[in-house]
Amino acid sequence: MDGKISYLREKAHYLRELVLDMCIKAKTGHLTSSFSCVEILVALYYGGILKYKVSQPKWERRDRFILSKGHASPLLYAVLSDLGFFPKEELFKFAQTEGKFGVHLQNDVPGVEITAGSLGQGLGVGAGLALAFKKGRKPYKVFVLLGDGECYEGSIWEAVMFSSHYNLSNLIAIVDRNFLCVTDFTEKIVKFEPLERKWKGFGWEVERIDGHSFKDLFLVLDRKRLNRLNKPLVVIADTVKGKGISFIENKPLWHGIAPTKEEDIERAWKELRERGLSDG
Repeated sequence: MDGKISYLREKAHYLRELVLDMCIKAKTGHLTSSFSCVEILVALYYGGILKYKVSQPKWERRDRFILSKGHASPLLYAVLSDLGFFPKEELFKFAQTEGKFGVHLQNDVPGVEITAGSLGQGLGVGAGLALAFKKGRKPYKVFVLLGDGECYEGSIWEAVMFSSHYNLSNLIAIVDRNFLCVTDFTEKIVKFEPLERKWKGFGWEVERIDGHSFKDLFLVLDRKRLNRLNKPLVVIADTVKGKGISFIENKPLWHGIAPTKEEDIERAWKELRERGLSDG
């Protein structure tokens, strides 16, 4: 396990560098929103949790991963490119005229399930897929990554009620709980806490973890455990927005912004390289 986690930490660090490079070249992109969920996507895609085939992006027996917080598209694009779903050179045309994809998530990119950007849609899509798989007696699982600010949307709670009513035990929601929205901290805008109690009240199984800890992620997303669920599961993953670069960490006004000043770019690269491996 230690060797595996060491590999995953190295992968997380590499992906942060890749995303930073993409966003600097594009002069845009949701860098902080991507950095908060790096370990989550690394655990899913590189840790043996998610079932998929690079050679067959639409493989019928794949698990479905829904990135509901579609503004974190740079990270998912970087993961899919690194795995071989499409050529890496496309990453460096991100959000540029000659590129194939823009700032928000597009489902015409190989490996991407839905187009997302308008928040609050992903859990409903995931619940619909999970219900179809359950009725069709299909063993596939549906993972949905939500932003915590996204959970202000009423459509999320409609999907939460729906999923509980139909006992969608094949549905796993992960809340990227970085405590930040576009302009401020969630607890200053409208309080979420105690967030576990809210999900439990709607009939979900709830786990709260350190979202940058691979050990925590594997503990709650163990495949054998997921197969024994009898209700939908939500994992509230406490994270740091902008994790890895100190001067953008937990800074609301860095939302949706890439470093463009030369001194910021140099500092970002210096910090990321010096900090080396993530804290997973």
